[in-house]
Amino acid sequence: MAQVEATTERVIAADAEAVFDALADYKEVRGKVMTGHFGEYEVREGGDGEGTVVHWKLQATSKRVRDCLLDVTEPTDGQLVEKDRNSSMVTTWTVTPAGEGRSRAVVSTVWDGAGGIGGFFERTFAPKGLGRIYDELLQNLATEVEK
Repeated sequence: MAQVEATTERVIAADAEAVFDALADYKEVRGKVMTGHFGEYEVREGGDGEGTVVHWKLQATSKRVRDCLLDVTEPTDGQLVEKDRNSSMVTTWTVTPAGEGRSRAVVSTVWDGAGGIGGFFERTFAPKGLGRIYDELLQNLATEVEK
């Protein structure tokens, strides 16, 4: 099994603290900025960063749905990590300053991919597909915090 990784980033016209706070707000903001690929969104514990437990179903393709139950931690300033209890998937959100009134938001997801020919296709196509999903999510986030 090889590890599969998808990374996307965006510069947002808002302070890093405001962007991070929006990302960490699973109760109000996160549900609003999720794309149509995420269904059954539910905050099960907490709702503000560290200690949050959140559920959603990620429909990556018409046939591929991943049932995610995520534990959220904040290992360092400006960083959220979502670890899926149902798989090896880990998503890390990192927000850093990018000049006056701007920030860089980077989202990176890694998981243990399948072996064989299926794994080849997963490593080839899944990062691009997930990248498009997260690019749309980051656009929605930018729209929300740039108001």
